[in-house]
Amino acid sequence: MNLSPLTAISPIDGRYGRVTNSLSAYFSEEALIKYRVRVEIEYFIALCELPLPQLKDFDKNRFSDLRNIYINFSNEDALVVKETEKVTNHDVKAVEYFIKDKFDKLNINPAFKEFVHFGLTSQDINNTSVPLTLKEALNDVFYPLLEEALNLIKQKANDWKNIPMLAKTHGQPASPTKLGKEFYVFVERIEKQLAQVKAVPFSAKFGGATGNLNAHHVAYPEYNWIEFSNNYVNKKLGLDRSQTTTQIEHYDNLAALFDGLKRINNILIDLDRDVWTYVSMDYFKQKIKEGEIGSSAMPHKVNPIDFENSEGNLGIANAIFEHLSAKLPISRLQRDLTDSTVLRNVGVPIGHSVIALASLIKGLNKLLINEDKIAADLENNWAVVAEAIQTVLRRESYPKPYEALKELTRTNSKITASSIADFIETLNVNDEIKAELKKITPYNFTGVELF
Repeated sequence: MNLSPLTAISPIDGRYGRVTNSLSAYFSEEALIKYRVRVEIEYFIALCELPLPQLKDFDKNRFSDLRNIYINFSNEDALVVKETEKVTNHDVKAVEYFIKDKFDKLNINPAFKEFVHFGLTSQDINNTSVPLTLKEALNDVFYPLLEEALNLIKQKANDWKNIPMLAKTHGQPASPTKLGKEFYVFVERIEKQLAQVKAVPFSAKFGGATGNLNAHHVAYPEYNWIEFSNNYVNKKLGLDRSQTTTQIEHYDNLAALFDGLKRINNILIDLDRDVWTYVSMDYFKQKIKEGEIGSSAMPHKVNPIDFENSEGNLGIANAIFEHLSAKLPISRLQRDLTDSTVLRNVGVPIGHSVIALASLIKGLNKLLINEDKIAADLENNWAVVAEAIQTVLRRESYPKPYEALKELTRTNSKITASSIADFIETLNVNDEIKAELKKITPYNFTGVELF
């Protein structure tokens, strides 16, 4: 059976493939092979630039030919590597043989071929390729989409900056707030966490079979291989080389990255649930699209499905982020193979996060504010000005103001503008204070502007 959106097992590649197809260039099997080829080619060029004695005569004008091997890497090339892998039963060795075959086709002196993958183990390639795919996928796909969502939330916050709204603490009416401010809460939270995530280095391991550059040192003890490796990984690849390692990367910073992305997703889940609740309270209606159906049984329904879809995909993403960050930093002795199969899934939570962001953006763009309903809730909850009145009375040294307001408001009787005004008239304060108190309403008792 051929793989298609209808036959794919994962909804990332199936149902939501049109949303996530840009990630294929970073997290597919073909992409991983391409990145491995890139790392191997750039490593060979770095050895030529050192130069090693045996590579000093390599024509530097041919570096562009070498780079074209990965720049022009095709699906057919990936299939060649996979066919070789069937024989080698080793994915990185298959990449090495592929590059050597390309050298032959470029009529490069066969003597140079044995410096492809010179002194390396497979994890030197994997532990540079994977962080490179992740770094570039985040920069090219995920961060721009997150910034789009963030800017949209910020826009909504500014659009609704001056709309007073009844707050709900413990699900009960509380001191009024501004709708825009409640959205800006998420802007601030996301921006702070995003800054922390972007500060996490993309660490890479590059040190030979057990991390000590043994093979390099025994073949060429006169070279400073630590300096070479640092320059290659940090400057050529743009990663951050871990200095003292086993056969594999520590993955501690990768775990920190995943934990940070999980925190951002948690904030987005919080937003999804809040907006969903506002929709259920009729604070928002949603734009109706011709032909869409909300329920197979109830024709009237316009469900907040985009926020539900977003929440569900964020949950799946976080479950995988949680496993990745908990498992990857743990490896038996100098290494075991459990990290290898797990690393192949780093694109999965990114995929679900991308689906979630696309759904959130779609949902936010469909929101229509229902100011009448928001205002009606404020009008029906005059009891919330009790905090304001008792605070002013405290300022005036009025005896037991909290208790006086509690007796008025903590009943099952409805508190209205009239009952509040009548209460104010009974207070033993001067007319100036009474006038000040009567100016307080659920619409203006909204605090200071925070943004």
